[in-house]
Amino acid sequence: MNHLNKGKALPLGSSVTSNGVNFSLIATNAEYIEILLFDNKNSNSPKTIYKLDESHRTGPYWHAEISNQKEGCIYAFRVKQKNNGLNNNYEKKVLLDPCARGITGWDKYIRSNALKAHENTSSCLKSVVCDRKLFNFEDYPRPKYSWEETIIYELHIKGFTESLHGEESCFKKFLRKIPYLKELGITTIELLPVFCFDPTDAPKGLKNFWGYSPINWFTPHFEYFADESAKNNRDEFRKFVEECHKAKIEVILDVVFNHTSEGDSQGPAISWKGIDENLYYFIGKDKNYQDVSGCGNTIAANRGLVRKLIIESLKCWSSEFGVDGFRFD
Repeated sequence: MNHLNKGKALPLGSSVTSNGVNFSLIATNAEYIEILLFDNKNSNSPKTIYKLDESHRTGPYWHAEISNQKEGCIYAFRVKQKNNGLNNNYEKKVLLDPCARGITGWDKYIRSNALKAHENTSSCLKSVVCDRKLFNFEDYPRPKYSWEETIIYELHIKGFTESLHGEESCFKKFLRKIPYLKELGITTIELLPVFCFDPTDAPKGLKNFWGYSPINWFTPHFEYFADESAKNNRDEFRKFVEECHKAKIEVILDVVFNHTSEGDSQGPAISWKGIDENLYYFIGKDKNYQDVSGCGNTIAANRGLVRKLIIESLKCWSSEFGVDGFRFD
């Protein structure tokens, strides 16, 4: 039997404890939070809903520990906003954890349902509880080239590997390209965005290829792997970095923290928007999203709580995945 305990404000997101899983979410304007647990990635409705009241709040953090849960647990949030006119109320929307290290539900996901006023439970994306195992730097240390020595090869992981035959994932195919990069004298690869994005965030009839509008800052994009297993994908990305380090190649990520796939005020509520839009985005007094990025919205990275989330993402990629550096979009 599952028990709802108070839990802890930190770490953010979902983390495995000795009793179960701790959940923590930043939502400064919430009246209450709901944690939804699902049986599997294609569930049309949650098996259990836990409503968190003020006893589960510490400042801007909402938190709870649910006993008898473990790695692989599939979950999401719903957030009821205070009736103060600050945020739009997306209480019917099932939302991704901004700190989720795994995302599932792509088979049934419908972007347009995140745009509409009605609930999207049967067509939502879901978060997955993952381990936070640290990268093995002892066996696969960072190459640590000086700037004078550095020769960077920028590449899109899918575009760079799609000429190779086979059913392997992009990152496994890449390993076959390492001798070619070494022959060129490359010291460092810079991956164009690998944060998870919405392939349907594109004009009608087209697909998003480049991934410059993320839906999450912690999860590798599922299409670059053989399946959408969060655990397998995290292990595979670690293995990719291990092999690069073994070949004395650094891995740098092109990261996008200045805008997201949620668009403007008419865009879908996938995560940040439904949780606390006036915290995460610049929004004018006229309620219109300020679009200085040219992509529909602009992340308010000057705010402490938002900056904390960005720093947590950088820590995740550097300490859990072993990434060596970042190029900010």
